[in-house]
Amino acid sequence: MDQGYSWLQQFPDYMHHSVTTMFGEEGEIIQWYIDICSEVGLDENGVPWVDDLFLDIVVLPSGEVILKDDHELDDALEKGTINHTLHQLALSERDDIIHKLKQGEFSILNQSNMHMKLLLKKLTEVKS
Repeated sequence: MDQGYSWLQQFPDYMHHSVTTMFGEEGEIIQWYIDICSEVGLDENGVPWVDDLFLDIVVLPSGEVILKDDHELDDALEKGTINHTLHQLALSERDDIIHKLKQGEFSILNQSNMHMKLLLKKLTEVKS
């Protein structure tokens, strides 16, 4: 990763995805990377984790949407790494996110800048 770049990870409760926002040196959003997962949670130390389901979606600031790793999901089903239920969950979550993106209803993307500013403010307060 280039120096000066930042990543913000968001782990929405009760959802089957996480979102990593990549920011450039000037604080501009480079891309959003959405990981489809079966679960999102916190470990005993409060550190978030995801149980990844192979499918990913990249969203660029231009609005372009790039689907990634469909073959990895299918391979995981074929090899028995995941079952049919998890395979369908991943496809359903992907389709739901794509639909929301097209409708402008995938609100977590709009919250990235605000969440980053809040995080930076908290970090500044801790350092003071």
